[in-house]
Amino acid sequence: MMAQSTRLAEKVKQRDFKLNALLEITAAINENRSVEYLLNQYEKILREQLSIGKLTLFAKEESWKCLLKYGVDEGEIHDITDESFFQAQKSITLISGSRHVAFDLTIPILQNEITIAYLLVGDVDENEKGISPVIKHMRFIQTITNVLVVAIQNRKLQEENIRQERVKKELELAAEMQAILLPHHLPDNERYEVSAYYKAHQQVGGDYYDFQELNEDQVMLCMADVSGKGVSAAFLMANFQAYLRSIFSYRNGDLVEIVRELNDRVMETAMGEKYITLFLALYSRSRRVLNYINCGHNPPVLADRNGYTQELKHGTIGLGMFDKLPKVVEGEVKLEPDSILVCFTDGLVETKNNENDQYGTPRLEKLILTYFNDRMTELNDTILQSLNEFKGEEPYNDDIAILSCRFR
Repeated sequence: MMAQSTRLAEKVKQRDFKLNALLEITAAINENRSVEYLLNQYEKILREQLSIGKLTLFAKEESWKCLLKYGVDEGEIHDITDESFFQAQKSITLISGSRHVAFDLTIPILQNEITIAYLLVGDVDENEKGISPVIKHMRFIQTITNVLVVAIQNRKLQEENIRQERVKKELELAAEMQAILLPHHLPDNERYEVSAYYKAHQQVGGDYYDFQELNEDQVMLCMADVSGKGVSAAFLMANFQAYLRSIFSYRNGDLVEIVRELNDRVMETAMGEKYITLFLALYSRSRRVLNYINCGHNPPVLADRNGYTQELKHGTIGLGMFDKLPKVVEGEVKLEPDSILVCFTDGLVETKNNENDQYGTPRLEKLILTYFNDRMTELNDTILQSLNEFKGEEPYNDDIAILSCRFR
Protein backbone atom coordinates (compact mmCIF):
# COMPACT_ATOMS: atom_id res chain seq x y z
CA MET A 1 0.00 0.00 0.00
CA MET A 2 2.87 2.33 0.92
CA ALA A 3 4.63 1.58 -2.40
CA GLN A 4 1.44 2.28 -4.35
CA SER A 5 0.96 5.57 -2.51
CA THR A 6 4.57 6.53 -3.24
CA ARG A 7 4.15 5.75 -6.95
CA LEU A 8 0.97 7.80 -7.07
CA ALA A 9 2.68 10.74 -5.39
CA GLU A 10 5.55 10.46 -7.85
CA LYS A 11 3.12 10.47 -10.79
CA VAL A 12 1.38 13.58 -9.42
CA LYS A 13 4.75 15.23 -8.92
CA GLN A 14 5.81 14.41 -12.48
CA ARG A 15 2.47 15.65 -13.86
CA ASP A 16 2.75 18.92 -11.97
CA PHE A 17 6.35 19.38 -13.11
CA LYS A 18 5.46 18.82 -16.75
CA LEU A 19 2.51 21.20 -16.55
CA ASN A 20 4.66 23.87 -14.92
CA ALA A 21 7.42 23.32 -17.50
CA LEU A 22 4.95 23.87 -20.33
CA LEU A 23 3.60 26.98 -18.61
CA GLU A 24 7.13 28.35 -18.17
CA ILE A 25 8.01 27.82 -21.84
CA THR A 26 4.68 29.31 -22.94
CA ALA A 27 5.16 32.33 -20.64
CA ALA A 28 8.66 32.89 -22.05
CA ILE A 29 7.25 32.75 -25.59
CA ASN A 30 4.51 35.24 -24.72
CA GLU A 31 7.12 37.53 -23.15
CA ASN A 32 8.94 37.49 -26.50
CA ARG A 33 12.10 36.06 -24.96
CA SER A 34 15.02 35.37 -27.30
CA VAL A 35 15.45 32.09 -29.15
CA GLU A 36 18.62 31.49 -27.14
CA TYR A 37 16.67 31.87 -23.88
CA LEU A 38 13.95 29.46 -25.05
CA LEU A 39 16.51 26.84 -26.05
CA ASN A 40 18.28 27.18 -22.70
CA GLN A 41 15.00 26.67 -20.84
CA TYR A 42 14.17 23.67 -23.02
CA GLU A 43 17.60 22.10 -22.42
CA LYS A 44 17.30 22.63 -18.67
CA ILE A 45 13.95 20.84 -18.58
CA LEU A 46 15.08 17.82 -20.59
CA ARG A 47 18.60 17.49 -19.22
CA GLU A 48 18.15 18.32 -15.53
CA GLN A 49 14.52 17.43 -14.86
CA LEU A 50 13.88 14.51 -17.20
CA SER A 51 17.45 13.14 -17.27
CA ILE A 52 17.63 12.92 -21.05
CA GLY A 53 21.31 12.13 -21.51
CA LYS A 54 22.02 13.39 -25.04
CA LEU A 55 20.02 15.30 -27.56
CA THR A 56 20.25 16.97 -30.95
CA LEU A 57 17.40 19.06 -32.37
CA PHE A 58 17.14 19.76 -36.11
CA ALA A 59 14.53 22.21 -37.44
CA LYS A 60 13.50 22.79 -41.04
CA GLU A 61 14.92 25.91 -42.72
CA GLU A 62 16.67 25.88 -46.10
CA SER A 63 18.16 22.63 -44.79
CA TRP A 64 17.65 20.77 -41.51
CA LYS A 65 19.49 23.11 -39.16
CA CYS A 66 20.91 21.97 -35.82
CA LEU A 67 19.30 24.27 -33.23
CA LEU A 68 20.51 22.55 -30.08
CA LYS A 69 22.84 19.75 -28.99
CA TYR A 70 24.12 18.50 -25.65
CA GLY A 71 25.67 15.33 -24.31
CA VAL A 72 28.00 15.25 -27.30
CA ASP A 73 31.43 16.68 -28.09
CA GLU A 74 31.87 20.39 -28.64
CA GLY A 75 32.73 19.78 -32.28
CA GLU A 76 30.38 20.98 -34.99
CA ILE A 77 27.41 18.88 -36.08
CA HIS A 78 26.61 19.78 -39.67
CA ASP A 79 23.17 20.66 -40.96
CA ILE A 80 21.36 17.87 -42.80
CA THR A 81 20.32 18.58 -46.39
CA ASP A 82 18.39 15.37 -47.14
CA GLU A 83 15.40 14.49 -44.96
CA SER A 84 15.74 10.80 -45.84
CA PHE A 85 18.76 10.77 -43.51
CA PHE A 86 16.38 10.83 -40.54
CA GLN A 87 14.16 8.08 -41.95
CA ALA A 88 16.75 5.61 -43.20
CA GLN A 89 17.61 3.94 -39.91
CA LYS A 90 16.24 3.27 -36.45
CA SER A 91 19.23 4.66 -34.57
CA ILE A 92 21.19 7.52 -36.03
CA THR A 93 24.91 8.14 -35.62
CA LEU A 94 26.35 11.64 -35.95
CA ILE A 95 29.97 12.66 -36.07
CA SER A 96 30.64 15.01 -33.16
CA GLY A 97 34.16 16.24 -32.71
CA SER A 98 36.45 13.23 -32.74
CA ARG A 99 33.85 10.52 -32.14
CA HIS A 100 30.67 8.98 -33.49
CA VAL A 101 27.61 9.53 -31.29
CA ALA A 102 24.67 7.15 -31.53
CA PHE A 103 21.13 8.25 -30.66
CA ASP A 104 18.55 5.69 -29.57
CA LEU A 105 15.49 7.34 -31.02
CA THR A 106 14.46 9.75 -33.77
CA ILE A 107 11.31 11.69 -32.91
CA PRO A 108 9.61 13.60 -35.77
CA ILE A 109 7.88 16.81 -34.66
CA LEU A 110 4.74 17.50 -36.68
CA GLN A 111 2.57 20.54 -37.35
CA ASN A 112 -0.55 20.09 -39.48
CA GLU A 113 0.77 16.63 -40.42
CA ILE A 114 3.98 18.16 -41.81
CA THR A 115 7.34 17.38 -40.20
CA ILE A 116 8.91 20.61 -38.97
CA ALA A 117 11.72 19.15 -36.82
CA TYR A 118 13.57 15.98 -35.87
CA LEU A 119 14.69 15.32 -32.32
CA LEU A 120 17.48 12.77 -31.79
CA VAL A 121 17.65 11.56 -28.16
CA GLY A 122 19.53 8.94 -26.20
CA ASP A 123 20.69 7.83 -22.77
CA VAL A 124 24.25 8.39 -21.64
CA ASP A 125 24.40 5.06 -19.78
CA GLU A 126 23.03 2.46 -22.19
CA ASN A 127 23.34 -0.35 -19.58
CA GLU A 128 21.36 1.36 -16.84
CA LYS A 129 18.46 -0.76 -15.60
CA GLY A 130 14.86 0.41 -15.64
CA ILE A 131 12.74 2.29 -18.15
CA SER A 132 14.69 4.72 -20.26
CA PRO A 133 13.77 8.38 -19.56
CA VAL A 134 13.36 8.82 -23.31
CA ILE A 135 10.63 6.16 -23.44
CA LYS A 136 9.12 7.18 -20.12
CA HIS A 137 8.62 10.82 -21.12
CA MET A 138 8.12 10.39 -24.87
CA ARG A 139 4.71 12.13 -25.14
CA PHE A 140 5.81 15.09 -23.06
CA ILE A 141 9.08 15.45 -25.00
CA GLN A 142 7.11 15.55 -28.26
CA THR A 143 4.69 18.11 -26.86
CA ILE A 144 7.22 20.55 -25.42
CA THR A 145 9.47 20.23 -28.48
CA ASN A 146 6.53 21.00 -30.74
CA VAL A 147 5.69 24.12 -28.69
CA LEU A 148 9.32 25.25 -28.81
CA VAL A 149 9.90 24.69 -32.55
CA VAL A 150 6.61 26.30 -33.60
CA ALA A 151 7.44 29.33 -31.44
CA ILE A 152 10.90 29.64 -32.99
CA GLN A 153 9.49 29.33 -36.51
CA ASN A 154 6.81 31.92 -35.75
CA ARG A 155 9.50 34.24 -34.33
CA LYS A 156 11.57 33.92 -37.49
CA LEU A 157 8.48 34.42 -39.65
CA GLN A 158 7.61 37.54 -37.67
CA GLU A 159 11.16 38.87 -38.04
CA GLU A 160 11.06 38.16 -41.78
CA ASN A 161 7.71 39.95 -42.10
CA ILE A 162 9.14 42.96 -40.25
CA ARG A 163 12.21 42.90 -42.50
CA GLN A 164 10.07 42.67 -45.63
CA GLU A 165 7.86 45.51 -44.43
CA ARG A 166 10.95 47.62 -43.80
CA VAL A 167 12.26 46.79 -47.29
CA LYS A 168 8.85 47.63 -48.74
CA LYS A 169 8.89 51.05 -47.04
CA GLU A 170 12.43 51.68 -48.25
CA LEU A 171 11.44 50.71 -51.80
CA GLU A 172 8.42 53.01 -51.65
CA LEU A 173 10.67 55.85 -50.51
CA ALA A 174 13.19 55.03 -53.24
CA ALA A 175 10.40 55.00 -55.83
CA GLU A 176 9.21 58.41 -54.63
CA MET A 177 12.74 59.77 -54.80
CA GLN A 178 13.21 58.34 -58.28
CA ALA A 179 9.96 59.89 -59.46
CA ILE A 180 11.17 63.27 -58.19
CA LEU A 181 14.33 62.98 -60.27
CA LEU A 182 12.42 62.52 -63.53
CA PRO A 183 11.24 65.74 -65.24
CA HIS A 184 7.59 66.49 -64.47
CA HIS A 185 6.93 69.37 -66.83
CA LEU A 186 7.96 68.51 -70.35
CA PRO A 187 7.52 71.28 -72.93
CA ASP A 188 4.59 71.44 -75.30
CA ASN A 189 4.90 74.74 -77.15
CA GLU A 190 5.74 76.29 -80.50
CA ARG A 191 9.29 74.90 -80.27
CA TYR A 192 9.00 71.39 -78.85
CA GLU A 193 6.39 68.82 -78.02
CA VAL A 194 7.74 66.22 -75.59
CA SER A 195 6.14 63.26 -73.82
CA ALA A 196 7.64 60.46 -71.75
CA TYR A 197 6.72 57.13 -70.20
CA TYR A 198 8.52 55.11 -67.55
CA LYS A 199 7.68 51.78 -65.93
CA ALA A 200 10.11 50.02 -63.58
CA HIS A 201 10.18 46.23 -63.73
CA GLN A 202 10.42 46.23 -59.94
CA GLN A 203 9.34 49.06 -57.63
CA VAL A 204 12.40 51.02 -58.65
CA GLY A 205 14.62 50.69 -61.67
CA GLY A 206 17.66 51.91 -63.50
CA ASP A 207 16.20 53.75 -66.51
CA TYR A 208 16.40 57.52 -66.76
CA TYR A 209 15.41 60.21 -69.25
CA ASP A 210 15.68 63.99 -69.27
CA PHE A 211 14.82 67.01 -71.41
CA GLN A 212 16.27 70.30 -70.18
CA GLU A 213 16.24 73.72 -71.83
CA LEU A 214 19.73 75.13 -71.17
CA ASN A 215 19.13 78.56 -72.72
CA GLU A 216 17.04 80.21 -75.43
CA ASP A 217 18.79 78.25 -78.14
CA GLN A 218 19.90 74.91 -76.68
CA VAL A 219 18.25 71.91 -75.08
CA MET A 220 19.84 68.83 -73.57
CA LEU A 221 18.07 65.51 -73.83
CA CYS A 222 19.14 62.05 -72.80
CA MET A 223 18.07 58.47 -72.24
CA ALA A 224 20.08 56.18 -69.96
CA ASP A 225 19.94 52.65 -68.62
CA VAL A 226 21.94 51.06 -65.76
CA SER A 227 22.90 47.42 -66.14
CA GLY A 228 20.77 45.37 -63.76
CA LYS A 229 17.55 46.25 -61.98
CA GLY A 230 16.21 47.21 -58.58
CA VAL A 231 17.52 49.41 -55.79
CA SER A 232 21.24 49.29 -56.61
CA ALA A 233 20.54 50.33 -60.23
CA ALA A 234 18.19 53.09 -59.05
CA PHE A 235 20.73 54.59 -56.64
CA LEU A 236 23.49 54.54 -59.24
CA MET A 237 21.16 56.26 -61.70
CA ALA A 238 20.17 58.88 -59.11
CA ASN A 239 23.84 59.70 -58.58
CA PHE A 240 24.42 59.82 -62.33
CA GLN A 241 21.40 62.06 -62.93
CA ALA A 242 22.55 64.58 -60.33
CA TYR A 243 26.02 64.73 -61.85
CA LEU A 244 24.72 64.93 -65.41
CA ARG A 245 22.52 67.90 -64.58
CA SER A 246 25.24 69.69 -62.67
CA ILE A 247 27.87 69.21 -65.35
CA PHE A 248 26.05 71.50 -67.78
CA SER A 249 26.14 74.31 -65.24
CA TYR A 250 29.92 74.70 -65.49
CA ARG A 251 30.95 73.10 -68.79
CA ASN A 252 30.26 74.21 -72.35
CA GLY A 253 28.59 72.00 -74.88
CA ASP A 254 31.63 69.85 -75.74
CA LEU A 255 29.85 66.49 -75.74
CA VAL A 256 33.02 64.43 -76.11
CA GLU A 257 34.58 65.92 -72.98
CA ILE A 258 31.28 65.67 -71.09
CA VAL A 259 30.97 61.97 -71.94
CA ARG A 260 34.56 61.29 -70.87
CA GLU A 261 33.91 63.05 -67.57
CA LEU A 262 30.72 61.06 -67.07
CA ASN A 263 32.65 57.84 -67.66
CA ASP A 264 35.10 58.81 -64.92
CA ARG A 265 32.20 59.48 -62.58
CA VAL A 266 30.51 56.14 -63.28
CA MET A 267 33.79 54.26 -62.79
CA GLU A 268 34.30 56.03 -59.47
CA THR A 269 30.76 55.31 -58.26
CA ALA A 270 30.12 51.80 -59.60
CA MET A 271 33.73 50.57 -59.27
CA GLY A 272 33.41 48.43 -62.37
CA GLU A 273 30.46 46.40 -61.05
CA LYS A 274 27.85 48.14 -63.20
CA TYR A 275 27.80 50.23 -66.34
CA ILE A 276 25.43 52.75 -67.90
CA THR A 277 24.33 53.01 -71.50
CA LEU A 278 23.53 56.58 -72.48
CA PHE A 279 22.21 58.56 -75.41
CA LEU A 280 23.12 62.22 -74.84
CA ALA A 281 22.23 65.02 -77.26
CA LEU A 282 22.31 68.79 -77.59
CA TYR A 283 19.89 70.49 -79.97
CA SER A 284 20.44 74.01 -81.34
CA ARG A 285 17.14 75.59 -82.28
CA SER A 286 18.72 78.35 -84.37
CA ARG A 287 20.75 75.90 -86.46
CA ARG A 288 18.21 73.06 -86.30
CA VAL A 289 21.12 70.72 -85.61
CA LEU A 290 21.20 67.81 -83.17
CA ASN A 291 24.65 66.82 -81.90
CA TYR A 292 24.75 63.52 -80.03
CA ILE A 293 26.87 60.71 -78.63
CA ASN A 294 25.47 57.22 -78.21
CA CYS A 295 27.28 55.36 -75.41
CA GLY A 296 26.30 51.77 -76.11
CA HIS A 297 22.59 52.57 -75.93
CA ASN A 298 19.76 51.37 -78.15
CA PRO A 299 19.87 53.83 -81.08
CA PRO A 300 16.96 56.30 -80.93
CA VAL A 301 14.78 56.57 -84.03
CA LEU A 302 14.64 59.89 -85.91
CA ALA A 303 11.77 60.27 -88.38
CA ASP A 304 10.63 63.08 -90.66
CA ARG A 305 7.37 63.79 -92.50
CA ASN A 306 8.83 62.52 -95.78
CA GLY A 307 8.76 58.98 -94.37
CA TYR A 308 12.51 58.78 -93.80
CA THR A 309 13.89 57.21 -90.60
CA GLN A 310 17.39 56.74 -89.27
CA GLU A 311 18.93 55.28 -86.11
CA LEU A 312 21.36 57.48 -84.21
CA LYS A 313 24.27 55.12 -83.60
CA HIS A 314 27.48 57.19 -83.53
CA GLY A 315 29.31 57.29 -80.23
CA THR A 316 31.28 54.90 -78.05
CA ILE A 317 30.88 52.05 -75.56
CA GLY A 318 28.83 52.13 -72.36
CA LEU A 319 29.99 54.27 -69.46
CA GLY A 320 31.84 52.46 -66.68
CA MET A 321 33.07 49.56 -68.81
CA PHE A 322 36.66 50.82 -68.99
CA ASP A 323 38.72 53.37 -67.08
CA LYS A 324 39.20 55.37 -70.24
CA LEU A 325 36.80 55.43 -73.17
CA PRO A 326 38.21 54.40 -76.54
CA LYS A 327 37.51 56.56 -79.58
CA VAL A 328 34.41 58.73 -79.10
CA VAL A 329 32.51 59.74 -82.25
CA GLU A 330 30.09 62.65 -82.10
CA GLY A 331 27.13 62.44 -84.47
CA GLU A 332 25.40 65.41 -86.06
CA VAL A 333 22.10 65.53 -87.90
CA LYS A 334 20.04 68.36 -89.41
CA LEU A 335 16.40 68.20 -88.35
CA GLU A 336 13.61 68.96 -90.76
CA PRO A 337 10.62 70.86 -89.31
CA ASP A 338 8.30 68.57 -87.33
CA SER A 339 10.92 65.80 -87.08
CA ILE A 340 10.25 63.23 -84.36
CA LEU A 341 12.93 61.65 -82.16
CA VAL A 342 11.93 58.60 -80.12
CA CYS A 343 14.43 57.49 -77.45
CA PHE A 344 13.86 54.27 -75.52
CA THR A 345 15.55 51.63 -73.39
CA ASP A 346 16.08 47.99 -74.29
CA GLY A 347 13.08 46.92 -72.19
CA LEU A 348 10.91 48.14 -75.08
CA VAL A 349 12.48 46.54 -78.17
CA GLU A 350 13.67 43.37 -76.38
CA THR A 351 10.24 42.43 -75.01
CA LYS A 352 9.35 38.96 -76.31
CA ASN A 353 6.16 37.20 -77.33
CA ASN A 354 5.25 33.55 -76.74
CA GLU A 355 7.26 32.53 -79.81
CA ASN A 356 10.39 34.12 -78.31
CA ASP A 357 10.44 36.87 -80.96
CA GLN A 358 11.54 40.36 -79.91
CA TYR A 359 9.42 43.45 -80.50
CA GLY A 360 12.37 44.99 -82.31
CA THR A 361 13.28 48.42 -83.68
CA PRO A 362 11.87 47.92 -87.23
CA ARG A 363 8.39 47.42 -85.80
CA LEU A 364 8.81 50.62 -83.77
CA GLU A 365 9.99 52.61 -86.80
CA LYS A 366 6.96 51.52 -88.82
CA LEU A 367 4.65 52.53 -85.97
CA ILE A 368 6.25 55.99 -85.70
CA LEU A 369 5.73 56.65 -89.41
CA THR A 370 2.16 55.32 -89.35
CA TYR A 371 1.17 57.62 -86.47
CA PHE A 372 3.55 60.45 -87.34
CA ASN A 373 0.89 63.17 -87.10
CA ASP A 374 -0.34 62.12 -83.64
CA ARG A 375 0.59 64.08 -80.55
CA MET A 376 3.56 62.67 -78.66
CA THR A 377 1.43 61.49 -75.73
CA GLU A 378 -0.83 59.62 -78.15
CA LEU A 379 2.19 58.16 -79.95
CA ASN A 380 3.57 56.79 -76.68
CA ASP A 381 0.17 55.30 -75.85
CA THR A 382 0.06 53.66 -79.28
CA ILE A 383 3.55 52.21 -78.82
CA LEU A 384 2.60 50.73 -75.45
CA GLN A 385 -0.66 49.31 -76.80
CA SER A 386 1.24 47.72 -79.68
CA LEU A 387 3.79 46.30 -77.25
CA ASN A 388 1.07 44.78 -75.03
CA GLU A 389 -0.65 43.19 -78.00
CA PHE A 390 2.67 41.83 -79.24
CA LYS A 391 3.77 40.21 -75.98
CA GLY A 392 0.34 38.76 -75.15
CA GLU A 393 0.48 36.87 -71.85
CA GLU A 394 4.27 36.98 -71.65
CA PRO A 395 5.64 39.07 -68.75
CA TYR A 396 7.75 42.20 -68.96
CA ASN A 397 11.33 41.36 -67.99
CA ASP A 398 12.93 44.79 -67.80
CA ASP A 399 12.36 48.46 -67.09
CA ILE A 400 10.81 50.42 -69.97
CA ALA A 401 11.36 54.11 -70.72
CA ILE A 402 10.27 56.13 -73.76
CA LEU A 403 11.01 59.77 -74.55
CA SER A 404 9.27 61.11 -77.68
CA CYS A 405 10.13 64.61 -78.96
CA ARG A 406 8.79 66.58 -81.87
CA PHE A 407 10.99 69.47 -83.01
CA ARG A 408 8.66 71.99 -84.63
